[in-house]
Amino acid sequence: MSGRNNGFDWVKGKIVGSGSFGSVHLAMDKSTGGLFVAKTAHSNAEHDALQNEVNILNTLKNSSPSSSSLPSPYVIQCLGTEYDHQDDKLHVFMEYMAGGSLADALHKFGGSFDEHVVRLYTRQILLGLYHLHQNEIVHCDLKCKNVLLASSGTVKIADFGCAKRISKDSHMNNGGTPLWMAPEVILSRNAKDERVVDFAAADIWSLGCTVIEMATGRPPWVHDDLVSISNPMSAMFKIACGDGLPQFPSHFSHEGSDFLRKCLVRDPNKRSTAKELLNHPFLVANTLTYHKHYSNSSPAAVLDVHQFEDDYDDDDDELPSPAGGIKFSFGNDFVCQQGKTIWQQEDSASGNHWITIRSR
Repeated sequence: MSGRNNGFDWVKGKIVGSGSFGSVHLAMDKSTGGLFVAKTAHSNAEHDALQNEVNILNTLKNSSPSSSSLPSPYVIQCLGTEYDHQDDKLHVFMEYMAGGSLADALHKFGGSFDEHVVRLYTRQILLGLYHLHQNEIVHCDLKCKNVLLASSGTVKIADFGCAKRISKDSHMNNGGTPLWMAPEVILSRNAKDERVVDFAAADIWSLGCTVIEMATGRPPWVHDDLVSISNPMSAMFKIACGDGLPQFPSHFSHEGSDFLRKCLVRDPNKRSTAKELLNHPFLVANTLTYHKHYSNSSPAAVLDVHQFEDDYDDDDDELPSPAGGIKFSFGNDFVCQQGKTIWQQEDSASGNHWITIRSR
């Protein structure tokens, strides 16, 4: 398929992914030969999610508070949009990340990442979250599938179909993926619950879950005897109504385990913020060692992001210096001890019982 957007011709290539928004195809700018990806919505629900992503990313592009005047290199960039009136489909153009998602990379590289790599990726994800939160944007669905990897080792937060503006959407109207969700977010899914959720704090909980996923290659909570991917209700009950935490990686360092304890605090008011976590020894010690090793050399490996980070001055953000189709089913409600209703969903396209939660 060929098309024209904002004055340039493009051609759609093979499919490279899919999600709650629809399908993702590799695409080429016919005038330059440059590559990007085209995300296409096929249904009304997918269109809404994709349009939300465009709105959020455009908000980031057009806002320039003094603390965050430059786009973050750790957040995916939207290159443009096109509406195909003939096929009645929305196409959204995004920058191409050759490494795919971190979930893809886990599958390709042995099922889990070395702790050094986890530290590198976590710091970049956290810089992206910090940028979002500074601009009053929350992601609401952070997990390895929604973090993309460049061949340089740079990672970027992607898939903003669930994201929201904090000032505008203080109440729950969409969520994330249950095993990565903060307890208060699951509880707020009850339609009668009018509580205000701190979604910035909820992003930090999801970050902790994503670190576990990177280190183990498995979703959080699945090591628990009472939790099964095939039984989502048990997991949602345990996360929302229990008092435990997902199991930490047994091989993690003391710094890594302490970092997770700062993220995975059940009381959102006591969770560390993105800015606070950027000073944590789990990230700071790694960054200092990393820059000492590479500071006087050209990139030597795919994990060498020194050149890329040089183009983005953390001081500009006043950061601490480095020391397929979806089918919903609400028929089987489950009421936990606090009287909160939790819903079960199923992804009919992939056969996976865990999907992105949307509001009714």
